[in-house]
Amino acid sequence: MNRYLKICVVLFFSTLMSCAQSNKQNYQGEWIGFLPNKKSFNFKVVLKNLGENKFQFALTNDEKLIEQDIKSSNKEGVKFDINEELFFDLKFNDNKQKLIGFIKSGKFLYHVSLSNQGNQTFSGAWNAFMVDNGLQSDDINLYVEHTEDGGIVAYPFFGDQRFRGTWTRDFKKEGDLLKFTDGNAGFNFRAKFLEKSIELEILLTDVLITKTSLKYAKDGWDYNSNPIEKPQNTNTPEQLNDGWDTASISDFGIDKAELLRLIDDVNSEKLVNTHSVLITKENKLVFETYFDGHNVDIPHDLRSASKSISSAMIGIAIEDKIIGSVEDKLYDYIPEIYKSAEDALKAKIKIKDLLTMSSGLDVNNLASEDYYQNPDNPKSWLKTVMDAPMVQEPGTYADYGSANPFLLGVCLNERLEIPLENYMDEKLFKPLGITNYINQTDDSEITPYFGGGMLLTSRDLLKFGQLYSNKGKWNGTQIISEKWVAESFEKYLQLQDSRDKNHYGYFWWHDTYSVNGKAIDCIEARGAGGQFIFIIPELESVIVITSGNFRNRKGNQPRDILKEYLLPALLN
Repeated sequence: MNRYLKICVVLFFSTLMSCAQSNKQNYQGEWIGFLPNKKSFNFKVVLKNLGENKFQFALTNDEKLIEQDIKSSNKEGVKFDINEELFFDLKFNDNKQKLIGFIKSGKFLYHVSLSNQGNQTFSGAWNAFMVDNGLQSDDINLYVEHTEDGGIVAYPFFGDQRFRGTWTRDFKKEGDLLKFTDGNAGFNFRAKFLEKSIELEILLTDVLITKTSLKYAKDGWDYNSNPIEKPQNTNTPEQLNDGWDTASISDFGIDKAELLRLIDDVNSEKLVNTHSVLITKENKLVFETYFDGHNVDIPHDLRSASKSISSAMIGIAIEDKIIGSVEDKLYDYIPEIYKSAEDALKAKIKIKDLLTMSSGLDVNNLASEDYYQNPDNPKSWLKTVMDAPMVQEPGTYADYGSANPFLLGVCLNERLEIPLENYMDEKLFKPLGITNYINQTDDSEITPYFGGGMLLTSRDLLKFGQLYSNKGKWNGTQIISEKWVAESFEKYLQLQDSRDKNHYGYFWWHDTYSVNGKAIDCIEARGAGGQFIFIIPELESVIVITSGNFRNRKGNQPRDILKEYLLPALLN
């Protein structure tokens, strides 16, 4: 019996080692490496005006990456591309002291500003991974997988979880070399498979940014992150030159103990993956705190919370008479080739129906975001959505679906004479003093996606909430009409596919919270993972909470924070 057990044990460990060795030989599994420089993805852009639309262009991190002379295709600014992969579209401001506009890489439109340093030389920062002070972890993991058709794919993961991460595609195997691309930020990867390692290079266009050697992680990967320590407290927020006036919580009788309890519970991980909490009272920023290395300068992935920004742009476009009214039909704007003459029900869809999630389209199945964004779907997003069946009469039944705002973005883009991102910047972000942000594009990789995915800093997201709280005004300037704000906040229909059957406005949620027997009404922007704007008219308060709860079913944790900590503090 003992001899039998010994044989079984030997066979078990032999099989285990064989599997591990097999994984190592066919590269299936996780590979771990370390980046040599955590600031490799923090770039400096320099443009020297040589006259006659000619510029000397340089891109550097700690090293000079690209230096070449370029010619702008736009006389009013600087417009050019590098290898048809990296695009620049910048314009001079009124006094010619800044170049402001967008750098496009992958699906992201990064808003940047270059300042005149003298001698007609303009420079500024471009943080491709959104973090302003370098990555807080040098860990990098590569998960390698064999596909059913005999191919091989690889997915990189960075130890720093503050940015959106990569979305790899376009895999090409050439001998022992696998080439692929990050569809988000547009970086290119080259993975060379050696006997005992994978040599990984990361490039921007064809320029090497960084490289590392990866070893097989037989025990899997557990990333290490070392966030820059930032104290959390209830002190008066720092007064910055960003349009916000700050004040002390004591000026408004806000309970300090409740806020300290919140900070303690986040730090003890009773409340997980909370990244920022900000509170205004009577137009003053009174509480601001960040966790896990997030800070005032890092744009956060807003997911569907940016749908409310999409709504604002439709209201502005109606005010500008670019869109007639919410009673206009979808078919008045959609390109002819996407219309179905046989579908009389689809022809009834109004702008208002899209704004209230009541288009009647099959948004939970054949017009769902997962379906039209599926990389295996051969059709464009727009064709997929417009080919989807109708399941309800327009304007009668509300099901939450990103296809609705996506279509609104298409409608607005069709009527504009300038790029949609420029219109958004000119009409909304510039008047709010918002300069550090990123627009995600749709499958065209040209047009901003209205279904969600913008990145704004927490202070700037708070500005947007305060704008609506102030009936369309920011620091005395009317940016959105008071009429549009009022219409946006109305309760039109209840979302039938939400657990609480919330009433819904123009991409704004309604909810009511009971605190100490008192009912408090809120109007909210909501995004997956826990991105929230809470507008509380009764308390003259706006709250922003950002989070990273994307895969743990805790995306509604900010609602618990509001009810259990913040409302008790404000009602003290």
